[in-house]
Amino acid sequence: QVQLIESGGGLVQAGGSLRLSCAASGLTFSTYSMGWFRQAPGNEREFVAAISWHRGRTNYADVVQGRFTISRVNGDNGKGTAYLQMNSLKPEDTAVYYCAISYTATPSAYSLVDHWGQGTQVTVSS
Repeated sequence: QVQLIESGGGLVQAGGSLRLSCAASGLTFSTYSMGWFRQAPGNEREFVAAISWHRGRTNYADVVQGRFTISRVNGDNGKGTAYLQMNSLKPEDTAVYYCAISYTATPSAYSLVDHWGQGTQVTVSS
């Protein structure tokens, strides 16, 4: 059974930092890319950051480039954990953040995602 367990969300003041975690297990294949999306009320889910399985290549949405850092740790038996370090947070970063898994490509678009996490709320106050 696929499990993506997210943690680390919360309330922070503008300019502050948070680190999100996503622990993956029970996946169909042992190699996969990981990423983060976010969705604010009334908006579509949008890409934030992603990291590939091979060589840990990363890519970011322009709006978070230089402020957010994605990383991952690959465990045994296909388990893996992705992290999203978010610095210099802004009120417009407020959203539910979703972990994403792709077996075929770096999950930089909604259509490339095979599995979603349940989401974790990030709220940035001004």
